[in-house]
Amino acid sequence: MKYATYLATLVLCVLAACTMEPTQTDSESTAQPVEDPRFAEAKENYKTYCSSCHGEQMYAFTDRKWKHGNELDSLIHSITEGYVDAGMPAWGAVLADSQIQLLAEYIRTGIEHVEQYGFKDIELESDTFETEALTFELDTVAAGLKNPWGMAVLPSGDLLVTDRVGKIYLASEGETKEIEGVPTVRAKGQGGMLDILLHPDFENNHWVYISYSDLEVKDGDTLTGTAVDRYTYQDGALTESVEIFRGKPYTDKRYHFGSRMVFDDAGFLYLTVGDRGNRDENPQSLANPMGKVHRLNDDGSIPADNPFVNDSTAIKSIWSYGHRNPQGLIWNPSTQELWEHEHGPRGGDELNLIKQGVNYGWPVISYGINYDGTIFTSELEKEGMEQPVHYWVPSIAPCGMALVTSDKYPAWDGNIMVGSLRFKYLNRVVIKNGQVVHEEPLMKNIGRVRNVIMGADGFLYVSVEQPGLVYRIKPLGSES
Repeated sequence: MKYATYLATLVLCVLAACTMEPTQTDSESTAQPVEDPRFAEAKENYKTYCSSCHGEQMYAFTDRKWKHGNELDSLIHSITEGYVDAGMPAWGAVLADSQIQLLAEYIRTGIEHVEQYGFKDIELESDTFETEALTFELDTVAAGLKNPWGMAVLPSGDLLVTDRVGKIYLASEGETKEIEGVPTVRAKGQGGMLDILLHPDFENNHWVYISYSDLEVKDGDTLTGTAVDRYTYQDGALTESVEIFRGKPYTDKRYHFGSRMVFDDAGFLYLTVGDRGNRDENPQSLANPMGKVHRLNDDGSIPADNPFVNDSTAIKSIWSYGHRNPQGLIWNPSTQELWEHEHGPRGGDELNLIKQGVNYGWPVISYGINYDGTIFTSELEKEGMEQPVHYWVPSIAPCGMALVTSDKYPAWDGNIMVGSLRFKYLNRVVIKNGQVVHEEPLMKNIGRVRNVIMGADGFLYVSVEQPGLVYRIKPLGSES
């Protein structure tokens, strides 16, 4: 069934997006624009006079609603006169008019950088998409869902899809059927039925791994945390549940579960757990499992060579730490590398190359600021803490990630696909020598992209919310 069948429904989502089409990027584009040398003094003045309240990352500060206007004249007035009652000093007596002019122009570059992600004027008029290197169309393989979160392609070509509301579906030949035997979840906030992953030897053992927000009632309170169970899947049902992981202690918070999973070539299972909303204690502590990437054997036991296995104070499954809310995880078999992406706060989403035992810094270092515009750290880097390979300011709200390894997409070979919840597109990320050298937004306004996977059948699958649909990306001329 073609994508155009659902076009009318999707157009309703377009109306909720931002404004202006993004500018074209070149082959060396990165997360931040190249700054004009004439703004060197303005950048220093921003750090001196503005960053103590607004943070050093000007591009995060400009991702906001502007109470007093964001045009050049409005910015000049705000800087010159201030809003003392609201805590905004007047800098007219400190800075020369020419300095204020350049500072306002510098801030405008940040505003324009944010505005380029608004796709309101882009209408979805066709089921065919022409991109820089490939033309493709979308086939709809699952419909009638609410929040399709995880996907796994069975050897038969059928698709298992988790719906965050607490269900798992089998999508086969255009029909979607609910499967039986799923775990009970707490589908509140960001929690619910989350990721799904087939064991590398699924054809023989039929093992499926499910991650979800588990629940327990303690002293009358309902608590929740990230959990992973292994099941045997056959004939539309899950049986033989085996507990693999529990992110305890559980809390009453209903967000930052993380919960992506992947196997490496050696058969080790990696899974992510978010900081569970306690950034000040969890991510930097080895004594709890939150804000971490974990590494397990396929039965849930601890590999003998895990980095903290001999530390009596540490959780033995920890592979890396200092993470916020990781919702993208892939293994690159060509380079034997583990890649992860995670949500920042307001700005500072990160793409990380995950290394054994390494601290990725959250919340001590970050390229983001608080959602209310205040700053929580002035540190962008620190000794002993790993820098991201790439970061996004403004935040694109990355979710789901796939490494393109199929000959069906030769022009995209080795690229990383990242979903954007906030700006409703699929982001193609080109990496050379371990660095991001180019990004291309695909399918602008397709919907909140919750996940993207590389199926064993060689096709990319994309799930979107509002409405809940799953698409197969089909290059023109390929066989379905």
